[in-house]
Amino acid sequence: MTKNKNHHGFQFSRRAVLAAGSAAALFAFGAPAPSFAEDKSIKVGIMAGEEEDIWGVVTSEAAKNGLKIETITFNDYTQPNEALERGELDANAFQHQPYLDNQIKQHGYHIVRVGYTGVWPIGLYTKKYKSVAEIPEGAVIGVPNDPSNEGRALRVLQSEGLIKLNDGTGILATVADVSDNPKKIEIKELDAGIVGRSIDDLDAGIVNTDWALKSGLSPAERIAQEPIADNPYRNFIAVKDENKDAEWVKTLVSSYQNDTVKAEFDKVYKGTGLSAY
Repeated sequence: MTKNKNHHGFQFSRRAVLAAGSAAALFAFGAPAPSFAEDKSIKVGIMAGEEEDIWGVVTSEAAKNGLKIETITFNDYTQPNEALERGELDANAFQHQPYLDNQIKQHGYHIVRVGYTGVWPIGLYTKKYKSVAEIPEGAVIGVPNDPSNEGRALRVLQSEGLIKLNDGTGILATVADVSDNPKKIEIKELDAGIVGRSIDDLDAGIVNTDWALKSGLSPAERIAQEPIADNPYRNFIAVKDENKDAEWVKTLVSSYQNDTVKAEFDKVYKGTGLSAY
């Protein structure tokens, strides 16, 4: 893991300061972020795989404004927040708000959202059936076992009529909150990265879209999907609370939220993920 380092404030030239003051109103309405008089270097934690292609473009966009990004890749969801909290990262980009809220509750992290990236509607995948109606009694369905994604998965099963959750159940629902299971489905809790890879041994599985891609699952094998409208599971860039108003954070966000990065995002995810800003 990377070593901690001190982060100093930026030193602007007199011309840069005057220019920034006169253009402040323009930046508020989406004009390009200001360039730094001296390059600023940061480390951003992302998930290995498709995100590396997208962040390659983000890195190029940031460099135009004097922000140097080094991406640090991870292979599971448990490490990037811990690394950010310890100061081994300056930012990360991999999670949605329910996941972060649960992580903060468990670990006391001082991490906040600063800019949305994309949303990947979670889906019900199977290689054995053509529709939800074909799923038989006693079927084994895999779901992610981390609290936020398990609740998300169970809501998909509920929306398809396979189970019913107790009234008033929040977004962190677990199998203990299932009040009705007419087909006597066995819900198997697995690591989020394992569900898709275990699909051959399951009747069906709720798989996050990014893991579905990594597992070689295709949209044709998705027989149900969560609604996109008002989706609370938009992913975002996160930083330590103490840095949320830093100029480099504004530049980092604007380096992601632009048409150049969106074009790469659409190319990489082919419609399975959607820009969320």
